[in-house]
Amino acid sequence: MSSESLPVSWSAVEAITPPLSVPVDRLSNYDLILQCQVGLRPGKTLFAELMRRYHAHVEKLLYHLAPDWSDRADLSQEVWIRVYRNIKRLQEPVKFRGWLSRIATNLFYDELRKRKRNSQPLSLDAPRMLEDGELDWEIAADAPGPAEELATQEFYEQLRQAIADLPEVFRTTIVLREIEGMAYEEIAEITGVSLGTVKSRIARARQRLQEQLQHYIEA
Repeated sequence: MSSESLPVSWSAVEAITPPLSVPVDRLSNYDLILQCQVGLRPGKTLFAELMRRYHAHVEKLLYHLAPDWSDRADLSQEVWIRVYRNIKRLQEPVKFRGWLSRIATNLFYDELRKRKRNSQPLSLDAPRMLEDGELDWEIAADAPGPAEELATQEFYEQLRQAIADLPEVFRTTIVLREIEGMAYEEIAEITGVSLGTVKSRIARARQRLQEQLQHYIEA
């Protein structure tokens, strides 16, 4: 029987984990990840702390990728199962956040491929001249009053809805680029398309968002 199929014994794992000199909740993110890589599997307390710190990040990413999916909680749980099983493979703990994002995104794509969709795939390979400029989503204000705060809240609600309304391929690329801050090359690797297609999708997504939010941008 392989080690993958052996049941996890938290007591056994924690028994071979060196005692910590500081409480778990006071460890830096880097040290916490290093401790989670000690032993056969992460210790129960250590991994629970890791989940506590990064749970909101996973939830936010999946929410933007699949806003209309009712089973995002199941996807989130599967993300952490994959992290638990593979965290020892992470070569650079300082890049944990990006690694976690890729696990969540790849899981989303795995699930997406399983779901049969009636609509025809959208071709994005045709060349189109678009300025690949950044979309300014910030509203500057030194001391916003109630009216400005309400306008800001309304803007971000409209932005959230506009992202959710984008076609699947557009939404994924713009989320990975603008929210996760991933490089074009990383997005191309995750989505399995060419670098040119990634740039085209992001440009078109930005254009659609700008058109929908033009009123707020001008204001």
